[in-house]
Amino acid sequence: MKIWVDADACPTVIKEILFKAADRTKTQTTLIANHSIRIPPSPYIQFRQVSSGFDVADDWIVTQVESGDLVITADIPLAAEVIEKKALALNPRGEMYSASNIRQRLNMRDFMDTLRSSGVQTGGPPALSAQDRKAFAGELDRWLAKKARQVR
Repeated sequence: MKIWVDADACPTVIKEILFKAADRTKTQTTLIANHSIRIPPSPYIQFRQVSSGFDVADDWIVTQVESGDLVITADIPLAAEVIEKKALALNPRGEMYSASNIRQRLNMRDFMDTLRSSGVQTGGPPALSAQDRKAFAGELDRWLAKKARQVR
C-alpha cells in the first residue's frame, strides 16, 4: 500500500507530517504536482512533476492508485475517483472520505459551486488549525497501523 499526495495545494505542515510518517513506517509516499516541490532525501519519498493543465495531477494519481492505497487530497472529485478504485482518500483537515460519505461531499461541493457561479460570495475555507493537523495525523496513524497489521 502506498500514499499518493495531491501536492499542488497540500499545506506544508501536512507534507511534513507525511514525510516523518513515511520514514518512520517505511511507507512509499509519492507527491504529485505541476510545479517543483522540495522533498527530504529518503528512500520512501518521491516526487513526480506533471505538466500544467486542468486535472493533470489528479488524472495521473487516478492511473497509479491501487486498491488499499491512500490519497491525500482536498479535491472531492479526485477523492470520488480513487474511492471507485477501492483506495481511500484523506483530506488535510483529517476527514477520511469513504464510499458512504463521498456522494454527500460531492453534492455539497456542486451546490457551493452553483452559488459561487451565480454571484453569491461563499468565502473560502478557514485556515488549517492545530485541531485539523491533529485530526489529520490521527487518521494517517490509523491507516498506517492498519497497513502494518495487514503486512504481518
